[in-house]
Amino acid sequence: MKNKYIVAIKVLVHLACLVPLARLGYLGHQSYQGSGEGLGANPIEVITRSTGFWTLVFLMVTLGITPLRQIPGLYWLIRFRRLIGLYAFCYACLHFTTYIWLDQEFDVAGMIKDVAKRPFITAGFTSFVLLIPLALTSNKAALRRLTGRRWQQLHRLIYLSATGGVVHFWWLVKADITQPLIFAGILTALLGYRVMLKLWSWRPSRVVVKS
Repeated sequence: MKNKYIVAIKVLVHLACLVPLARLGYLGHQSYQGSGEGLGANPIEVITRSTGFWTLVFLMVTLGITPLRQIPGLYWLIRFRRLIGLYAFCYACLHFTTYIWLDQEFDVAGMIKDVAKRPFITAGFTSFVLLIPLALTSNKAALRRLTGRRWQQLHRLIYLSATGGVVHFWWLVKADITQPLIFAGILTALLGYRVMLKLWSWRPSRVVVKS
């Protein structure tokens, strides 16, 4: 695909990834103005749920690019994997910031107790921490320093982070588990694809015996 089309698609991807944040800003403005429903009676929960949901969405999209690029004519999608992965980290930062600032008000002792007491907090916090080295090494300079093999091994942490994120969402939801179940199904399919690809690559080649 020509570079001019790639640039145009990147602009569209940026805009699409910023839509959830713009929506939160709009709802927040409504709440501030006292017009419309805004963020509702519990704005902190709305912000927390929204940023967490979109973190998972972008993680799934990032993982989904690998199998999609195998389709003839779609290899160019690989150019967007890092971009969408960074948006996943951005929304994860907003999710975490909402928790430590608006919810816990920087009460370190309270957060430590929360992490130890509530398993879904532990799973979410672990997933966020695993994303940090991926974001820090997402540039070309880090790729050169680490070399391709070590860089790839490090970035496999996204599998653990995505799994922890789905577990975090599942444990958080008390009644309707439809959305966590959908994320779990998508993640299982994406990771299952990678396992099957790995097993296929290890398949012993056939030995042809001439008679």
